[in-house]
Amino acid sequence: MAAQAMPGHVIRRLQQRSAQVFHKRMQEEGHDLTSVQFAALDALSAHPGIDQAQLSALIAYDRATIGGVVDRLEQKGLVSRQVNPRDRRARVLALTPAGQERYATLLPVVAALQRDILGRLDPDEYAAFMALAAKAVGLDAPDAD
Repeated sequence: MAAQAMPGHVIRRLQQRSAQVFHKRMQEEGHDLTSVQFAALDALSAHPGIDQAQLSALIAYDRATIGGVVDRLEQKGLVSRQVNPRDRRARVLALTPAGQERYATLLPVVAALQRDILGRLDPDEYAAFMALAAKAVGLDAPDAD
């Protein structure tokens, strides 16, 4: 089987397209944010007060490097770290007011760019792709939009 016909190759190409579309749209909107940073904001919006290990699990990101993501978000003033009152060794994470505002601003932008990532698919193909991709990674099938 030629590498270009292997799922891993196609998935890598799709990830590259996703990253390019995301980066271009963020630049157009005047925001310096990566897709992983946005995923972290999204997770913290839904789960304030989690720690870095929980964040890495929620966004399926490497535990060893999530600290750098959180560092950059903290430097941008979007995330705060506080000592966990139940475990003084751990830090809990939360969006700052600026982080909440940035997340609210970016959520519709990120939602709108999703179709661009799979722009060559018609609506039925898009829905089928999303259902199959979700199944492949063990997620519940998302809504069509």
